Amino acid sequence: MCGIAGYSLELRSDVDRTLAAQALLAGIADRGADAVGYAYRGGQDEYPVVTKQRTAASRLLERISVPAHADELLIHVRDYTKGHPSIPANNHPVRHGPVVGIHNGIITNDDELLASHSCARSEPRMSVDSEAIFALAAHSHNDPRALESLAGSMASAWLDQREPGTLFAARGVGRPLWLGRGRHEVFFASTRAALEIVSEYTGVRLKISEVEDGTFLELQDGRVARSVCFRPDRSYVEERTLPAVRAPGQSAYCLARLAVIAAAA
Repeated sequence: MCGIAGYSLELRSDVDRTLAAQALLAGIADRGADAVGYAYRGGQDEYPVVTKQRTAASRLLERISVPAHADELLIHVRDYTKGHPSIPANNHPVRHGPVVGIHNGIITNDDELLASHSCARSEPRMSVDSEAIFALAAHSHNDPRALESLAGSMASAWLDQREPGTLFAARGVGRPLWLGRGRHEVFFASTRAALEIVSEYTGVRLKISEVEDGTFLELQDGRVARSVCFRPDRSYVEERTLPAVRAPGQSAYCLARLAVIAAAA
């Protein structure tokens, strides 16, 4: 049970990019402690800037630095299932060709889907199942119907270097995804609580709603530019009930530090 979060902001949004990233991370921190990472893009950035490390969220919170020009952000905390976190390429954000993305869930047919792509598993011993999502996005040029080939559970988001100014997000089945809309901002996260936290610390009033299964989103300039339905594979059944808290104490610690950071700003 991983955690994902991020945002698309209009250029004129006065949201403090770093504080917003810290608030989102604090909100999902208890969903995994095997690795943590984030990626941002904006302005003249041709490629997303990626930072990830094999620690819990608390070890990254005060090191996050997102420049004022960055209007697209992805954040991930990992509770790994496939692809050991000792191999950096398995940790999120994950790259496949021009696509960099994050994922919460389990893909069961990843090896089958990746077999036909010569650029797959580009780093030695890389085996994370999430790469299949970003391979489909890359090779279909972000066609929502391509996601119908996935078997398993999914909530995901990604950036494509060929599509500046656009952040893609999708919910298949079995994993939550929430959206918070402001006047010049769209935030997303695995939990409603994370969106409430970012609203509190940024001062942005958000209209919060849960994304339905089988929804593909294109976020541009702080708004939902496109929402499309696709047919996810509904045959996947979780082998066991997963607890919502995978890293006890991480959110409490991060929220306490976040309050100190915000007070000092």
